Parts: sequence; C-alpha cells; structure tokens
Amino acid sequence: MSVLLVACSLLSCSGFGPGKGAAIDRFTLVSRHNVVINEPDSLGALSVGNGNFAFTVDVTGLQTFPGYYENGISLGTQSQWGWHSFPNAENYELSEVLDSFETCSGRKWPVAVQQREGRKAKTAYWLRANPHRLHLGLIGLEMIKRNGEIVAIGDLQNIRQTLDLWTGAITSEYEIEGVPVKLELYGHQEFDMISFRVQSSLVSEGRLKISFRFPYGKDCHVCPGYDWTQPEKYQSRIAKQTDRLVLIQRTLDETTYSVGVQWAGNGRFSAADQPHKFMLAPAGSSDVFECSVMFDGENRDITLPDFETSKTENREKWASFWSTGGAIDFSECTDPRAAELERRVVLSQYLTRIQCAGMYPPQETGLTFNSWYGKFHLEMHWWHGVHFALWDRIGLLEKSMDWYRQVMPEARLIAERQGFDGVRWQKMTGPDGHSSPSSVGEFLIWQQPHPIYFAELLYRQHPDRETLERYREVVFQTADFMASFAHFDITDGKYHLCHPIIPAQEIFPASQTDDPPFELAYWYYGLSTAQEWRRRLGMAPNEKWQDVIDKMTPLPASEGLYLPAAGALEAYANIAFQKDHPIVTGVYGMLPGTPGLDTAMMANTFRKIQDQWDWASTWGWDYPMLAMCAARLGYKEAAVDALLMGVQKNTYLVNGHNYQDKRLRLYLPGNGGLLIAVAMMAAGWDGSTGQNPGFPDSGRWKVRWEGLKKMP
Repeated sequence: MSVLLVACSLLSCSGFGPGKGAAIDRFTLVSRHNVVINEPDSLGALSVGNGNFAFTVDVTGLQTFPGYYENGISLGTQSQWGWHSFPNAENYELSEVLDSFETCSGRKWPVAVQQREGRKAKTAYWLRANPHRLHLGLIGLEMIKRNGEIVAIGDLQNIRQTLDLWTGAITSEYEIEGVPVKLELYGHQEFDMISFRVQSSLVSEGRLKISFRFPYGKDCHVCPGYDWTQPEKYQSRIAKQTDRLVLIQRTLDETTYSVGVQWAGNGRFSAADQPHKFMLAPAGSSDVFECSVMFDGENRDITLPDFETSKTENREKWASFWSTGGAIDFSECTDPRAAELERRVVLSQYLTRIQCAGMYPPQETGLTFNSWYGKFHLEMHWWHGVHFALWDRIGLLEKSMDWYRQVMPEARLIAERQGFDGVRWQKMTGPDGHSSPSSVGEFLIWQQPHPIYFAELLYRQHPDRETLERYREVVFQTADFMASFAHFDITDGKYHLCHPIIPAQEIFPASQTDDPPFELAYWYYGLSTAQEWRRRLGMAPNEKWQDVIDKMTPLPASEGLYLPAAGALEAYANIAFQKDHPIVTGVYGMLPGTPGLDTAMMANTFRKIQDQWDWASTWGWDYPMLAMCAARLGYKEAAVDALLMGVQKNTYLVNGHNYQDKRLRLYLPGNGGLLIAVAMMAAGWDGSTGQNPGFPDSGRWKVRWEGLKKMP
C-alpha cells in the first residue's frame, strides 16, 4: 500500500502530454508487462541491477545451472568497476602496433591497428583483451533429491518465475519431487548487492544449500567472462567469519575485491571440496532462509542491509523510477502490433535502467556477458544514452558524462599522436580510456561529436551557467579536434572529411573513403552547437570552427540519391554496398536537417533503402534509425513498420532483450534505439507540429504519453 501511495504522489507531479483524459495509470501500464517464465529457457534469463551492477538468474532464482544458459542469456554477475588484466610480462606497448596511413592532405598519421604476425599480433591481442570485464562469481542453489542425487534442471516441475517490474522483484516458484520451493530476489539500488529469501521444507531438511563459485578472468571476445580451468592463478579466501557474516577476499593478479555474505538465522559457511567454492548450509528448524551478498571493489567491511531492508528499498526506488520521467500508453490503439510495441518499450526501460545507467558508457551487452572483452564502444553511447534525456531521466545519462572528462588526457594523446588539435575520442576502450587496436577503431569518427550532443541534451533540461561550465572543456576540446580534422581542399574551397576513415556503415575501406554524409552532417551539428555554447558563455565565435561550418562540403549525391560516401556511385545499383548500417537515413533521423539538405532527395533515398536493403545484415538500432528518418519525412506508417520490421535482429525475447544472432544474444543499443525513436515519434522534435507527429493519423494509433522531451 505504501508503494502505491508513493507512486500516486509522484504521478501527480509528472508532466502530461497530448493524451486525453486522466493521467496514465503507470502501475497498470508497467505491470501488464511483468515477465512470466514457465519452463527453462536459455534465452529467458532475468536480471536485477542498479546501473553499475547486474545479477542474472535462471529459473531457480539464482545461478544454479550456468551451463544450461551459457550459450543463451548467460548468468552474469558484472559491475562497472570489476575489471581484470593478465600480467603484461612481455611489456607490450601501443607504439608497437601503430601503422602509418597516408591522408588526403599528403601527410601520414599513425593508427593503432590489429596485426597478424609475430610479436605485433600478440601485442595487439593483449591490448584488445586487457583489461577485460570480470565475472564476479556465481551464486546458486545445491538441492538434494530424496535418493541423495543433486537436483538437475530437468528435475524442476511446475515452474512459475515472475519479474515484477514495479517492485524489481524476481519471484521463482517450482517443485522438486513435489516439494515446493519459492525464492524471492532483489538487487539493491545503492550497493552492488543481492538479497534473497528462499522458502521450502528442503531448507529445514538440510537438502538445500547455497553455493558460491569464483572464477578467473577470461580473455574471450564474446562469452560469460569466466574461466574455471586455472584455479592456481588466483585466490579466494575467507578473510573474516562470524556466526552470520563472512567476508571473502578475492585476488586475481592486480585485481582485488571482496564478497560479503550475511544471513539471518543459523547457518554454516565453509570452503567446499574444490578450489574457489564455498557452501552456506542453513541449520535449523525453519523452512525460511534469508541472505544478502555484496560485491565490493573497495573491499569494505560493513554490515549489509538485510532482506527486508533491501525489499523495501527496491520497492520504493522502482516505484519512483516508473512514476517519474516519461510514459507511453498504447492500450487505446487498435493496430494489432501496438501491444507488442508497448511490451518492448516497457521492458527496454527496465533493461537500460539496470544495465546502461552507470558511471561508464555501457558495453553493448551491458552487465550480462562480455562482448568485445567487456569493453565499451563509444559510437554506441548515443544509442545507450540519448533516450534517458528524451524520457526525462537526464540524470541517468549524466552519470557517465564525467567519464569523458576523466579520460580527456588519453583522448588528447591520440589527437597529438596523429597531429590534430583537441581530443580524439576512442572507439573501443575501458575505464582507463586506452585505445584498443582494431581494424576499425581509430578510423571511426562518428563517435567524436557524441559528447557535444550529450552536453546539449543536458543543457536543454538544465539551461544554466553551471551546466555550461561543467562541460565546456569537453565540448570545446571535442570541437577543436573536429575543426582540425576537416581538410581544406584548395581546388574547390571546401572542407572535407577524408581518408583514412571508416564510416558508420563499416563496409567501406579506410584508405578509400571520403565525405560520408552522416559524419559530414554530424560535423556541422557538432561545430555549430559548440559555437552556440561559446555564445551562451559570452565568448566570441571560434574563427576556425566557423570557417569549417561555412565551407563544409555538401553531402555527396548522385542521380537524386544521397550516397554513403563520395565516389560510391554504385551504392544503389550493387547489392554489395547495401548492407550493414543504412546510416544515410541517420542524416535526417538521428540528426536534424543541416542547411542545404534536400528533403525530396532524402525521401528518394529513404524509399530506395527501404525497398532493397539487405536487412539480414543490419543491427538492432538500424530499425529505430529508419523509423526516425521516416518520421521526419512524414512517412508515419513506414516509421511504425520500421520499428516492428519482421527480421531476426529486430527480435525481442521474453525478457525484452534484443536478440541478434547466436553470438550476440542480447544487444542493448537496440533497446535504447527503440526508446529514442518512440519518444521522438510521440513528443516530436524541434520544429515538428501536431500531436504524436511520428505516428500514423489512421485512427489506429491513439497514443497517450506524458513526461517526454522533444528531440533536437
């Protein structure tokens, strides 16, 4: 009752959009999309978390059967602070993998690239794979059948597992040989901690124990992030033990962290019969056992919140989350696809809140399993973060903005190494900001204006001097690089973005690619926005920036179509060029129109892409991008069709994850992109008119929303 009262109180203060009638019943909206699992499903694992930490469970409610889920949504325990590096015994250095590439200006600049042979190949691999995100440990149940055998996943009967989105609770109910088991789990919203309560006669009979297993780090490209094969290389020891509290100290080379375990009632905690495994055995006549487990990179010795405290904290925090910020209700729509769209929207809000709202940019698979060694890709931060601003949860984006300020020295070193001003933002990196060698990485440039875009979103919601001062150096140093990177061609009197670069549509070779249109448009937006920041601060315009703005080359086009790069004249005649990201649509979808943009030509380009693109080669954020372009062009039916395109990589699993393929079973840029596009289609963008400007006027899309913000 208290949670509902909090929700109602908060709701009365929320913004209200063009929906008619009473405010949206957010509790009903959210709760109708609670996730229910009735059988083991390797792609159906559920997670709790707080943005900096996430814990993913199987149908038992903990991480009892990791092997069954390993090639699906694996059972991760990951954090933003938990990283590990193998010892650099060979003293590998970035300078060893720098190759020089000739530029359009005639000079050469060095790029950190992957290598194929000898020491250089080993150096590149070590630098790519380290640091890698660490799986912090598996916590599972060990249940015993009447005949003494350990329960297998096939022994679970009458399964009903529910993720209650409004409270953040995962409740797992099932039977073992007819004996009921119920486990209720919460992820703490402040500490990197879980709390759970298990209830079953198996507890009092001594046939249910909790196991703790701790792995070594794993340098795999895409995997759960654990290695069980080298127990001699690390330590997991009990550093402190009392009647109801244990502190486990973990040491993996230079990485250390602690795991605190605290329980209510009688219990025996001891090392198991194999390295790095511990068991907690309830001891007493009660059928109920409660436990809290905290993972801590600061190795603190503190008393943990108990189960009831965590439960109350979760319910209050999640009610507050759902009751503030934006909401969209599709329940009055008559299009048969509306319910599925609403499900995706609600679950994407939950997933991005627990996986992407931390102190660093997220990796593409969040805090569930490792992709690209657990590192984050800064070009994807736009898709991970922009929706927080549009859904009026700007603070969740702001958490990761300080990281850009922290790693500016590393970004400046890249720019200096290549002979440019300002800071050049990394492509693939970790918390330290070190650039990872890559066949794509340092050739990519579309991540460069992102911090300016983010800072402008922050200013739109907090238009004050404090915001300007806080981010001015990030904005200005970013713009300095952009202006110095643009090459002035004396033959045409224009600035160009020219080789070696790889555009967002990554199929084009770096040494032959010039003037990709999205990057040109983004350069214009970024430099113009940076100039506006100078004006707001009472500063004179930067002459160099303005010269680039005024003399930027037009977007490349041919035969009434915008090209993916200058000189790519066969782009729409040769299917080989019609794959990967159709980023041309981002020019007038992700971005507002730049001066000189021909919307009729963009409409022609959109239709051409829509009709003949190889959609099987695309990624989860391409469909929202296409929808945003359609919305700006006034193609409202096409916008909805794009959001719900029936292709494999636009699949949303029962838990809301955006499935791509057997390698990437989840892909959070897709979830973030969906939220960006839906908010834009409902609340509009600068210069849009009318209600729900991106949704069809057919009468089948009666979309009600509140608390959303317009997109630039």
